Amino acid sequence: MWFRDEPDYADVAKVESLLKRTAFFSPDEEEIGISLVAERLEKGLSCGYLFVFAELDGSLVGYSCYGPIPGTLDGHDLYWIAVDPDRQGKRYGSAILDETEKRVLAAGGKRLYAETSSTDLYAPTRAFYERNEFFLEGRLADYYAPGDDKMLYVKRLV
Repeated sequence: MWFRDEPDYADVAKVESLLKRTAFFSPDEEEIGISLVAERLEKGLSCGYLFVFAELDGSLVGYSCYGPIPGTLDGHDLYWIAVDPDRQGKRYGSAILDETEKRVLAAGGKRLYAETSSTDLYAPTRAFYERNEFFLEGRLADYYAPGDDKMLYVKRLV
């Protein structure tokens, strides 16, 4: 598996396909994930969205989208991390996260934040973050919808 950080126009369709095939994200969530790649292609680095694309045998295994948090000294947000459903459960997500963390550290970042839902659907996501040494920093009740809290995780990288 190898990593690259520059998106190209083919990545819009690749990310769209990957997100749809997971059958995990809502159509609105899929559109957000796709739009971040498109925005980066349109605006370049000034948009604040950075990427790690993982490829193996010519296909997209997964990707992350992250970036520095404006107004913070060393905080970065992990906006997205997704893995091809045929390759889930094989530590590819952890490898993509590890590469993302290395890039955050190289940019002077010390904290990586991830947010997710409190619903049962997102229990595997929360377990993934916890397995990868994130801890629950906060919970905002009814953030996404009644009964759907925002779970804010952080990993201190140094």
